[in-house]
Amino acid sequence: MSHATNSQFGRTVLRPLAKATECTTLEWANTFTRELPGDAALEEAPYAVLEKQESDELTVDVPEVLLRASREVRGLWSWAVSEQHENPQLISVSPSGAQLIGLSASAFWQNADIAAMAWSGSTRLAGSNMWAHNYGGHQFGIWAGQLGDGRAMSLVETVHNNIRWEVQLKGAGPTPYVRMADGYAVRRSSIREYLAAEHMHALNVPTARSLSLVFTDRVVVREERELGAVVARIAPSWVRFGSFELPASRADHATTQKLADYVIRYHYPDITHNPYIQLLERAVTNTARMVARWQCVGFCHGVMNTDNMSILGLTIDYGPFAFLDAYDPDFVCNHSDYSGRYAFNEQPRVALWNLTRLAAPLAALINRSTDSSESETVNVITDALNAFGPQFNAEYARVMCRKFGLFGEARDDDVDAVVQPFLDLLAEAGTDYTYAMRTLCSVPEALSSNTVDAVVDGLALRSQNIACDVTAWKRRMSEYFTTVYGPRLKMENADDVGAMMKRENPNFVLRNWVAQDIIERADKGDHAWVDQMLKLLTDHAFDDHAPMGMEDAEKYAGPVPSWGEGLQCSCSS
Repeated sequence: MSHATNSQFGRTVLRPLAKATECTTLEWANTFTRELPGDAALEEAPYAVLEKQESDELTVDVPEVLLRASREVRGLWSWAVSEQHENPQLISVSPSGAQLIGLSASAFWQNADIAAMAWSGSTRLAGSNMWAHNYGGHQFGIWAGQLGDGRAMSLVETVHNNIRWEVQLKGAGPTPYVRMADGYAVRRSSIREYLAAEHMHALNVPTARSLSLVFTDRVVVREERELGAVVARIAPSWVRFGSFELPASRADHATTQKLADYVIRYHYPDITHNPYIQLLERAVTNTARMVARWQCVGFCHGVMNTDNMSILGLTIDYGPFAFLDAYDPDFVCNHSDYSGRYAFNEQPRVALWNLTRLAAPLAALINRSTDSSESETVNVITDALNAFGPQFNAEYARVMCRKFGLFGEARDDDVDAVVQPFLDLLAEAGTDYTYAMRTLCSVPEALSSNTVDAVVDGLALRSQNIACDVTAWKRRMSEYFTTVYGPRLKMENADDVGAMMKRENPNFVLRNWVAQDIIERADKGDHAWVDQMLKLLTDHAFDDHAPMGMEDAEKYAGPVPSWGEGLQCSCSS
């Protein structure tokens, strides 16, 4: 590449300015790099160096090795510079994602070539000085030391409608945290992450958001040679549990405290006393609610390392994720997870384990800020962590009861007496979870019209466990509907409950086989299908049928094809 020669002379080639349009103009509100300690090896932003030069050249006297080679960094962030990408093409823009930061999707499409250059990092938004986060993490339960954003660069912080957003590009090039990787992303994983974030938001799951997807003609080597892509993604903050763990592991409690104070100041401003214990309590509450909603929609994250856990309780870093096909509590979606650590039914336990890791760096801050003894600090932290279970259970019960049409006041035994027996039957037969929950919406009508057997027949047809005694299973499922679910439903006295339930149980879900079909169509040149599926999975996820013009997507609510059963992904992307 052209920059290789320049790097020998300790210089870096920067990106030219993007043409000013409605899709490349943002109001800056950067605080992270201004208020928090960064990389001491490169204190001045490369573009700030450029502004001081009298030359019109885009080359600056900044050693490229400091920007793109893996090294140890003591601060919370490092300056970053994106790379030029060959033939960037705008593939999709999220209208609701764009609105979050004061932009419009139409402005992207009206300036598609300019947008593709800017939102792939091939050109630079005016005034932006990109940076990469530095953090550590426990990976599969083992402390991994410094990790950081190896291929994600933050463009800007902006405030719109009094909400702070940090905009990142993923796949725009290497950073000082690239380790043994290359800093790029391939199209298949980028399509998955881009669609998943917006889909999860439509499913009412706390999540980071997507802004745009750009394809490039960069060749990226994974298991084989693939083509590249860049996702623009946004979140109020990209601070993770591992952001606190790393400085604490280096006994740098001053930096840990600065980060905690920063998060409280900008993201939990209502915290006024005992700030560090309250910060932990908020993380516990938000994480419990997030994971509870994962379990309700059948979402398996796949890589719940502490570096992938948001301090705000948002779903981030969509890698080898999956939505359940057959209901299998033991399902492992990441084929690199040999021990099943991150299996579907293990997610609540792992979330609490991760919160315990977060509590460790906060413990010293809690102890010092309250003048507490060590035992008193342990007690308040234990109380905070012990709240996870009740909060998870309460949120799980609230959401699942709504999915079951129990919209009134919940009973204490609704989960154990109504929800779990149904899930146990699904697990026994390996029944399609999305289909089963959507079918549940027709049960109130079936009970009143004595057509429950037809509903049960449909569930049996969408079950995979050939070892199951289908006849006995169908009998028990019918008994469940008539003797357990039906009587509980009658207590609600709700009209048109089935229609209400359809707003709680999606019909179109981004299962792995659905994502793979979208990816394969894109590989064959049908790039527009990605943008259409964004619309399906957000605006129409709860509809009975795919909208006009997307009839081919009707199959995504149908049976899992034989080639798509139990698909797993890896961390390679």
